Amino acid sequence: MDLKAKRILIADDEPDILEIISYNLSREGYDIYTAKNGVEAVDKAKVIQPDLIILDVMMPKRTGIEACQILRALPQFQKTLIIFLTALSDETSQIRGLEIGADDYVSKPISTKVLVSRVNALFRRVNKEADDKTIIIDNITIDPARFMVTIDDKELSLAKKEFELLHLLCTKPGRVFLRNEILSQIWGSEVIVGDRTIDVHIRKIRQKLGIDCITTVKGVGYKFEL
Repeated sequence: MDLKAKRILIADDEPDILEIISYNLSREGYDIYTAKNGVEAVDKAKVIQPDLIILDVMMPKRTGIEACQILRALPQFQKTLIIFLTALSDETSQIRGLEIGADDYVSKPISTKVLVSRVNALFRRVNKEADDKTIIIDNITIDPARFMVTIDDKELSLAKKEFELLHLLCTKPGRVFLRNEILSQIWGSEVIVGDRTIDVHIRKIRQKLGIDCITTVKGVGYKFEL
């Protein structure tokens, strides 16, 4: 699975830090969104549903700690990656951040190379776990290890790209996957294919599943929901 085309929300009240982090992560191919305080971070996260959130601990209106606690209490953010940025380098602060749900902790002043490396490493870890894990949604089972999809224990015959596309959509039911995101993760940047290719594969998947579970969001992309 491609590490890029992931959505990252960066929240920090210092414009210079927002700019330099956004620039360096966008160069890596990530889709970047920003927020200037903790309240805006929570509001934007609910709309964007990012794959990773970078939170400055000391922000106005709502701290990064408070924002993290609010988001972790919501079902859709249980598995969202969260990295804290802070000038507090003492061990107690770091342990507290990890205990309330952070996946990593980066101290200020920030080394952009270190931050980018941490982001890439987190995505590699999660992608490996997702690639190996069997997904069960209602009566549908998707087994990546055996490249198998079953409905009510009846095995379906899907082509490789059909399987990869269905698996991608099912990793986050209800989330809209953008067309360019699907192209990047399933076909990669080195293969030139058009939007029509996605439409054809989606149609074939729908036919083989025999149930209405892939929704078209016109002009945006697709999402899986029963």
